[in-house]
Amino acid sequence: MIIIAVAAIGYGSIAFTGLLSAAAVAIAVEWAGLMGAGRVATRLLVAATALPLILLILLGSDVPREAILAAAVAAALAVALLSRSVWNGAGVLYALLPILSLIYLRDQYDGITLTLWTLVIVWATDIGAYFAGRAIGGPKLAPRLSPNKTWAGLIGGMVAALVIGVALAFPFNISFRLAGTAALLAAAAQGGDLFESWLKRRAGVKDSGHLLPGHGGVMDRVDGVVPVAVIVAGLVMVGYP
Repeated sequence: MIIIAVAAIGYGSIAFTGLLSAAAVAIAVEWAGLMGAGRVATRLLVAATALPLILLILLGSDVPREAILAAAVAAALAVALLSRSVWNGAGVLYALLPILSLIYLRDQYDGITLTLWTLVIVWATDIGAYFAGRAIGGPKLAPRLSPNKTWAGLIGGMVAALVIGVALAFPFNISFRLAGTAALLAAAAQGGDLFESWLKRRAGVKDSGHLLPGHGGVMDRVDGVVPVAVIVAGLVMVGYP
């Protein structure tokens, strides 16, 4: 999956947008499943997720990003009202916001390296948390949500993300100001992981889906990317770097 993501980032914005759009639709389907949405509500959720992305693909750079964001919010509100479920509406935003954020990052001047750096932070967090948790162990972070996560893993993930984020700042042309947020982004990634674990526990399932044999669903693979992509895009949007 890492190879596919990196290849899509480097190949071109159309390929990247297409891959992310497919991921957004898959996330919408999995969210509907976790919410126990019926057939009609699921179709509504998927359609609402796809429409802003279709608009983006058809119009490309000609459509203001503010308009796409407004369309995403409007779609979420429409789903919430029509299905009479705030959770269904939230699913549209959960599927769209990280995808739109990654597309926004890819469209920046140094978009390829900026997008790759964002994903690397999440990967470094997962790897650092895994090895620190296994090596050190200790108190559990949130045993009711994710029995295997420890405070040592969280700290290890934050340290790994900070080290890698700063180390790649110069070769990736990332400002050290942005790179310095890597540890906080790692904490956000872990929060995204715990939130998805809570959703699955709430639904009484082990995986969000079965699209990736042996690895669960798309949500299981991108739970940490969701908050990190949105935060980095927000920082770039306000001129933080």
